[in-house]
Amino acid sequence: MSNRAGKVSAVVFDVGRVIVQWDMRTLFAKLIADERELDWALANVVTEEWHFEHDAGRDLAEMVAERKAQFPDHAHLIDAYATRFNETVPGPVPGTQALIEALAGRGVPLFAITNFAATFWDDFRAVQPVFDHFGDIVISGVEKISKPAPEIFDLAARRFGHAPAEMLFIDDNRANIAGARDLGWQVHHFCDAPTLAADLAARGLIG
Repeated sequence: MSNRAGKVSAVVFDVGRVIVQWDMRTLFAKLIADERELDWALANVVTEEWHFEHDAGRDLAEMVAERKAQFPDHAHLIDAYATRFNETVPGPVPGTQALIEALAGRGVPLFAITNFAATFWDDFRAVQPVFDHFGDIVISGVEKISKPAPEIFDLAARRFGHAPAEMLFIDDNRANIAGARDLGWQVHHFCDAPTLAADLAARGLIG
């Protein structure tokens, strides 16, 4: 799903599930052999919803202490979440990084808005050279504002220096796409790199 409202002067990416894969199961499958126990832990202890609290800026130590009090028998899993986050990123989303290289090669300004925990970002960024192509990245955990809140898009527009109507925002989350569109951004709802490539080509951004 995309809209083409006019010239695009900059492209703005989401990170997780657009540029890199993200799956909590990748880490915790190393720690829990039984599939039923793994499913239970991911649904009750180390959940995505709990993680998203950290993305939004909640203190990690506070979260960990509270969760250990709730699930003392699973303290080792909660510690793993806090110290081994990079293992929840199994690799790049196929094809997206090649599109980033193509855009960068044509001089298209690149930016990102990501719901990402501040405490995890530096270690993650250190092993992701693709972000060398990006002029700026707005990180929810740093700003303590997460998508799809309009404030994070407004902050990004100010920092990136382009009008929302001239930026293409790419995200896999429908709510985030709707939030950006409501603020006048051009959008692409990401499902896979070939579909995005077709949209970028139609807009004249890549060959």
